[in-house]
Amino acid sequence: MTRRNLFYAQSGGVTPVINASAAGVIQAAREHPKRIGKVLAGQNGILGALQENLIDTSCETKGSIEGLISTPGGAFGSCRYKLKSFAENQAEYERLITVFKAHNIGYFLYNGGGDSADTCLKVSQISEQMGYPIQAIHVPKTIDNDLRQNDHTPGFGSAGKFVAQAFMGDNLDNRALPGVKINVIMGRHAGFLTAASALARVYEDDGPHLVYVPERPFSMTRFVKDVKRVVAERGRCVV
Repeated sequence: MTRRNLFYAQSGGVTPVINASAAGVIQAAREHPKRIGKVLAGQNGILGALQENLIDTSCETKGSIEGLISTPGGAFGSCRYKLKSFAENQAEYERLITVFKAHNIGYFLYNGGGDSADTCLKVSQISEQMGYPIQAIHVPKTIDNDLRQNDHTPGFGSAGKFVAQAFMGDNLDNRALPGVKINVIMGRHAGFLTAASALARVYEDDGPHLVYVPERPFSMTRFVKDVKRVVAERGRCVV
């Protein structure tokens, strides 16, 4: 098999663990020197490939790569740039293939959420059509925990912990100054992060007392009744 280089990049919102995935990619690539040459990291995601801003990770020591595992943030920079379809922007894909050919890149690993998975699919399909097939692999990362057919999605655990800790603080504030406290948790269309708020319940009276996830139909009438019921029972309510 011809030895080819690997392109790796980070995309979307960075998490405290995305660099651990980067370390895993680089370390695994180094274990297969006969098949994989250098790991070239794109600076600021796919933009690094389009602008040919590539970081040669082979210059980094084993210790530096291991250090990524405990380094928060995105070591190589990220972006929220989404590739359009081939019909809408053919020149963009031609630019990608030009850069990949120039640097003998045969592997494309994109670290991110749903949009990153979509980019991987597009690169795989279009590169095949353009006569320069790329092995495209999606490296999952999302705090929303909404990627299908994955063992787990790094980023959710640390985000879920943050949500739970935030609610522990809110619960204490609400206990000291009783009232109705409503928090809105992100998660796209998935309720995993919202559900993680329940981890803040240490004692029976702790909030959140009401949890609403997007997978279940929401009724404003029912919501108002629920809040009134909890306030009548506990004198306060964290939602």
